[in-house]
Amino acid sequence: MNKNAIVNSILRFIILITFLSLFPGCQGESPKRILVWSTLRPVEREFLAEKLAEFGKRYPDYEFKELYYQPEELRPNYMISALAGKGPAVIHMASDNIGPLAELEVIMPLEDHFEPAFLDSFLTEPFSANTRHNGHLYQLADRIGNHLALVYNKDYVTEAPETIDDLIALGNADWAQDNDGDGKADRYVVAWNFIEPFFVVPFLGLYDGWIMDEQNRPTLNTSAMSNACQLIYDLANKHRIIPRECDYETANAMFLDGKSAMIINGPWSWGTYIKRGMNIGLARIPRNAETGSWASPIVSPLGYMLNVNLEGEELAISKELVRFLTSPSVQLESSKRFNLIPSRTELFDHPDLSEDPLYQAAIDQMLVGRAMPVVTELRWIWDAMRPAYQGIFTGTYTAEDAAAEMQKLAEKLIRENRQ
Repeated sequence: MNKNAIVNSILRFIILITFLSLFPGCQGESPKRILVWSTLRPVEREFLAEKLAEFGKRYPDYEFKELYYQPEELRPNYMISALAGKGPAVIHMASDNIGPLAELEVIMPLEDHFEPAFLDSFLTEPFSANTRHNGHLYQLADRIGNHLALVYNKDYVTEAPETIDDLIALGNADWAQDNDGDGKADRYVVAWNFIEPFFVVPFLGLYDGWIMDEQNRPTLNTSAMSNACQLIYDLANKHRIIPRECDYETANAMFLDGKSAMIINGPWSWGTYIKRGMNIGLARIPRNAETGSWASPIVSPLGYMLNVNLEGEELAISKELVRFLTSPSVQLESSKRFNLIPSRTELFDHPDLSEDPLYQAAIDQMLVGRAMPVVTELRWIWDAMRPAYQGIFTGTYTAEDAAAEMQKLAEKLIRENRQ
């Protein structure tokens, strides 16, 4: 990526000279502060704050704090702060942010800062926990997975459907009801945020498709893409077993309120359902009976990256902090509390985790997933998929036309941004 193009694009919206007033939590305000920016949900932020306080006892002269941002806010805010020589010491994000951050050279390559024995203690199978890009290690994970799965309410569904045909039959037989006669179902067998590309990608696996090739070129104008899009459209408009319109908040509310028996959602949500007292189970998103192929959700590690501007004592302390936050003891505690899959090899089959059927089901779904690409092209592919895909549901495109339009726009965005 052309670094100047990225910087100019960012600075077009935010005047760098006002940075310190816009971002009061920056590291530059205090030489004795170690700040962690994250996208963690509230309960996990509380846990992180607890662990920062625990670690902070080692360095009483330092203040250790965490600051939350939405995922799409953290990345540009961090870019601007790090380019100005400021910013947090540590960021915690999903691995797909590594491409843009590494190309801007605002995160630190880690392979020379941690000994091989420590790095080798992280999982490499079934997915690599720590993330490399262009030959360098940029992230130490505290969890893997972060993938979608089928969540079902056992009070309504005793056994999850194995195939798409089973799902359709279940929806038609037991769940699609219109009690008030308005022509719309009052409840559905499943609801999920199917208007967003991330929630569409698993269905490409039903037709053995994917979003890019090994050279990071988009592979969107394919029969797999058009078939996946058509299937979701048909579930809503032909079979009528899912809502015709559904974003994340709508789907989540429907599942919580018993208006959908199942939801496709990720591990960030599972703990909430359990806390609400729901009797949930996890299962693989149904497979294609004709091809035998399972839906393949994107699998990604989440973890810690270091600010490229760190040096001296702050660098040493930040490295020690990341060791602590990814340690087996901290990961075991967080995995048990938040239904996470740890990144350390010694914990993967730990009895405190493996005896939990939800943990085993989450791993079972992960095994048929695909690793999250960490290249910057993924950002442009997401942007290219969204308008054409959503246009299927407004009648603007057929599924085939939408796939062609996605490919055209993705190639355009990549070409323009790579010049």
